Amino acid sequence: MIVQATDRFEFERPLWQSGVARIAGVDEAGRGPLAGPVVAAAAILPSRWGNVGLPAELAGLNDSKQLTEARRETYFEFITSCGEVEFGIAEVSAAVIDEINILQATHRAMNEALGKLKLLPPHALVDGRPVKTLCVPQTAIVKGDARSYSIAAASVLAKVTRDRLLLAYDRQFPEYGFALHKGYGTARHLAAIAQHGACTIHRMTFAPLKPKLF
Repeated sequence: MIVQATDRFEFERPLWQSGVARIAGVDEAGRGPLAGPVVAAAAILPSRWGNVGLPAELAGLNDSKQLTEARRETYFEFITSCGEVEFGIAEVSAAVIDEINILQATHRAMNEALGKLKLLPPHALVDGRPVKTLCVPQTAIVKGDARSYSIAAASVLAKVTRDRLLLAYDRQFPEYGFALHKGYGTARHLAAIAQHGACTIHRMTFAPLKPKLF
């Protein structure tokens, strides 16, 4: 039996064939943590890659969560420096997350990332569920970061950017261990919060930081 390889340009191809040359993959990183911003990225891969394949430097490109940190960093450097990929990256702070909620903050970051492209693209491929407020027409793809190279590229950009931000915050607030857990609610992080209280990048509307109402 011959097993066919997954075509990770399957969502881009019909759009390219209909004349839509610029298709943005859109993804986010950091919806779940207790601290730090949510980051979104948009990436437009050249349509010619659909015919010739990905450059060797991007072999194995996948959902950023499935990649090692070293591999993500390598992909990030190529995507942002090769000159063939349009990209935009945006972050929304913990304070704004507390003000407007994480879902709206995520959607704001996505729109801001799209707004940082040279021009708004005619279409976007979005990881997960449809984004009602997205500023361009979209196709929402469940687990899209593992099914579309465009979304996978955006996933890498968002994840690496956010991880680097948390490393910087770790130097500013070393008592919380942000370099290790990137703001997620690990046992160590919760213990640090219990000992030191919250800092300025904690999301105060997230349990266990949100005050309990009795």
